[in-house]
Amino acid sequence: MDLRLLGPFRAWRDEAELPLGSARRAAVLAVLALHAGHAVSRQQLVTALWGDDPPASAIGNVYTYVSTLRRVLEPDRDRWSAGQLLTSGGGAYCLHVRPEHVDAFRFEGLREESRRHRAAGDRLAELTVLEAAQGLWHGEALSGLPGPYAEAQRLRLAELRLATAERHAALLIELGRNDQAVAALRALVGAYPLQETLHGMLMTALQATGRAAEALRVHDDLSRALREEAGTEPSAPLRAARRRLLTQDRPAALRPAAPRPAAPRPAVCPSAPAGDPVTLVGRDAELALLRCAVADVAAGHGGNIRVEGAPGLGKSALLTVALRAGVPPGCRTGWGAGDELARRMPLGVLLECMESAMSGDAPRELVRRLFMVAADAIDGPHPRTVERAVDLVRQAAASPLILVADDLQRADPTTLRVWSALHDLTGELPLLLVASARPGSPELLGIPADNVVTLAPLAPGEAAALVRAVAPGHREPPTLRRLLADAGGNPYYLRHLATSTRDGGDYRDAPSAELVAAVNAHLAAFGESTRHILRACAFLGGSCTLAEAASVTGRASAELARAVAPARAAGVLVDDPDTLAFRHHIVARVLHESTPAALRITLHRSFAEKIAELGGPPEKVVAQLLAGPVPLDAGVSRWLIRHIGQLAVRAPRAAVTMLRRVRSEFALDEATRLHLTAWLARMLYGQGENAVVDAGWVVARTTDLDLEAEMQWIIACSHDRHRDHSAAADVARAALSTRRYPELWLGRFRLLIDRLRPHLSGEPTAPELSRSELFGDYVPVTR
Repeated sequence: MDLRLLGPFRAWRDEAELPLGSARRAAVLAVLALHAGHAVSRQQLVTALWGDDPPASAIGNVYTYVSTLRRVLEPDRDRWSAGQLLTSGGGAYCLHVRPEHVDAFRFEGLREESRRHRAAGDRLAELTVLEAAQGLWHGEALSGLPGPYAEAQRLRLAELRLATAERHAALLIELGRNDQAVAALRALVGAYPLQETLHGMLMTALQATGRAAEALRVHDDLSRALREEAGTEPSAPLRAARRRLLTQDRPAALRPAAPRPAAPRPAVCPSAPAGDPVTLVGRDAELALLRCAVADVAAGHGGNIRVEGAPGLGKSALLTVALRAGVPPGCRTGWGAGDELARRMPLGVLLECMESAMSGDAPRELVRRLFMVAADAIDGPHPRTVERAVDLVRQAAASPLILVADDLQRADPTTLRVWSALHDLTGELPLLLVASARPGSPELLGIPADNVVTLAPLAPGEAAALVRAVAPGHREPPTLRRLLADAGGNPYYLRHLATSTRDGGDYRDAPSAELVAAVNAHLAAFGESTRHILRACAFLGGSCTLAEAASVTGRASAELARAVAPARAAGVLVDDPDTLAFRHHIVARVLHESTPAALRITLHRSFAEKIAELGGPPEKVVAQLLAGPVPLDAGVSRWLIRHIGQLAVRAPRAAVTMLRRVRSEFALDEATRLHLTAWLARMLYGQGENAVVDAGWVVARTTDLDLEAEMQWIIACSHDRHRDHSAAADVARAALSTRRYPELWLGRFRLLIDRLRPHLSGEPTAPELSRSELFGDYVPVTR
């Protein structure tokens, strides 16, 4: 078989293309192909084709589609004989083809292989594999197939295709193949005209080939498109790249990288079995517990273990390393995973476990009977469903049996009841139950386990070891520290962040499409209200009080606390009832940066206004206004005048940035500009920066002698600080010669002249002024 879903859906058998017929019939085969080797219930097919509102004839239509597909797939089969390719049982269907016969699985397999080459530092091998992965595509995935399932797969595969194309283009640039990169990126930019990352890569490739003018046009075309479509401007990194092009400044970061020799593959951690592609760090105790349980079941003793942890902490990796390899001969191991499809079918996860564990005629008969038990419960719970299912598992556990259920909290209710009942069998049979789950899942209340292992985030040393293992190479200490802080000890996030920054990637770049998809998947289990509050928290910097969140969402604090309780229980938020703070900063970053730019700007402006209206801390208001290209207006300048004194003390650096933006982006009246520029000069001087220009601007325009004297003092002291003592003395002498300033300031200038005397050549006073005229009645006490 050769099933091609990466384009218009087509199917071949023995090099002969099969007539798939109507779009819905083809869609049925596509669903079965994407579940190759696994049973799909009739109800699942109905949902996949029609969603939650199927027609009354849906079940009958599915039966017809499957019957026709059987004749197409095996035309020589007698209608009364059992099929080999498409089988049925218990109201479910299974397409028996190997994953390598489905191009979508081949594509994902090649992507996984490319990641292994990337971890080993072998760029040429990675490039070859990515080119092979791209060659599998022939248009939009599942093109023309109807139904919500096909649409969801189209979106998922399109994201993976884009991520693959981006990585392929980046590799071409890194290997110095810039002409090839330009050709590839032009096609991508045409397909994704608002994708800033692609435009930035195209500018880099064009500049590397000496086509700076074309690179500038790429930026200008993007800028025009963003203004028209989203009302925004290109990001700061792209604007900086444009400035470098205009000045013909080509830093090393934009030059094509020379090919590097492949680095040796990192050694597999001692905790992982030899040859296992999963790198496991810092889980030695948990790994030892699972392996002891496996040894016990091989010796005839059962057990029940549940591994809990927040998304990404490595539950699946731990089970894979412990149970995929090294299981003693004679032990059957069955794997299942809870998901939305499994939840819709009675005994869905248990069936998946048993089907993968059983082989041979007699065990397969047990699976067939279990399918019948599940089919009887499709229309509602049967009084003896749990009892019958437990009895079948009891028969299967006559010899050592290990059942592994990943994401048990997402299993169907019938599987959960059976799993609970199977606990009693583990005391008398060689049956080992192993499950992973999110902590605090209400679905698992009352589900027993002998051991509940709770995975904690990796310690800093362990996290650094994982980064070195999955992405060896030099990384600047500040980048590594920020990476570890953002990931918060979460192995999944560590892997993604490490590989994205390993080969010169800028940590400030937008998170990868894969990381965005993963974070969204981790948060998908929460309700819309919870996700809304998490996004608000992300826009407030990733950490805020309940009162601050209440001010921007318009909800009561008690209501917020109830809404975020599931996120706290799952470990997404830290366990502090008065604070909303992400345990892993990268989640807040993804929530913020994956929000469309136009909406992001609107939210920041709205949050700034709400915080200001409620009299919130001024630094919080400024943080919102500086979080992006938020448009400024007269209201912002008026607010800034009232609060600049507080900001100067509480957030001086943010205040300086805000003052510069207000002055450059908004037409201020003369009095306001003068007031704000004076504050800017004060803060620049206070932060040790050069304040001469801004203070001089105020001196040239103010009529307030006290303010003028203060600005002259800042100018003189700025010169002195930068060791331009002559200039400082000239300013001080000029101020003293006018005799217009208040005596307080004249006294300061006299002290300054006296302090400067040892650094000045010749006479310390101006030739036209006598010492008595210069100092008046003041007698310096220092020499």
